[in-house]
Amino acid sequence: MTDQMQRLLVQELKVLNDARDVLLYSFKKCTAIGIKETFEPEELESFESFTGRFARLSDILIQKIFRLVDELDLDSRGTIRDRINRAEKKELIDSSDVFVEIRMVRNDIAHEYLPEAIHDIFEKVLTLTPHLLESVERTIMYCKKYTCGG
Repeated sequence: MTDQMQRLLVQELKVLNDARDVLLYSFKKCTAIGIKETFEPEELESFESFTGRFARLSDILIQKIFRLVDELDLDSRGTIRDRINRAEKKELIDSSDVFVEIRMVRNDIAHEYLPEAIHDIFEKVLTLTPHLLESVERTIMYCKKYTCGG
């Protein structure tokens, strides 16, 4: 591994940590609010921040960190699904199916405009966030072999 790749990994892991921390803050806040029939404007704002942070963290993990880990492990590129499957084999994630769902919810967050679908997205994000957060921890541990000399 080159020094440049190691520096890039350390930099991306810092971004990952920061994104995890703000998602965890929103997760706790929105868990306390819970899923309701109607939300107060402040609660909607909290959930919208939460879903945006969920989407951002999933992008950082799948699009940046998993791709970089594959490169460091000398794995071939492939599709997002290939990257997720390799992450499961490396035990960075529990289930590729759950991460495909995380990716689909991320896409829903980016493209959903119907108010009645928003409640479903909020509920899914509350359910999937613990999986995403656990995978961040596993990935950080896995990357120590590259950042701490093995």
